[in-house]
Amino acid sequence: QVQLVESGGGLVQAGGSLRLSCAASGGTFRTYPMEWFRQTPGKEREFVAAITWTGVPYYGDFVKGRFTISRDVAKNMVSLQMNTLKPEDTAIYYCAARESYFGWSRNSNDMVYWGKGTLVTVSS
Repeated sequence: QVQLVESGGGLVQAGGSLRLSCAASGGTFRTYPMEWFRQTPGKEREFVAAITWTGVPYYGDFVKGRFTISRDVAKNMVSLQMNTLKPEDTAIYYCAARESYFGWSRNSNDMVYWGKGTLVTVSS
């Protein structure tokens, strides 16, 4: 049974930093691209970042160098370091994945496995 569990969300002031983590289990995650999406009420899930099994990162256009995705293959974990946070970054952040032969995707509809999300709140 595939399971993704996020942690690290919380309340932070604008300009601050948070580090999100996602622990994966139940699948061959070392070969899966791992991704982060976020969602605010009334909006679709938005692509934040992805990292391939070889460690190549991709980011949403809004990131602009503020976030860094990384993975620890041995521990089946992926992290998202978020710096210079803005109030508009407030959202529920989700970890997601799909089988490796599909590659990574910016489209949330392409993801197969999802965590339950972790709330990030950035105050002004």
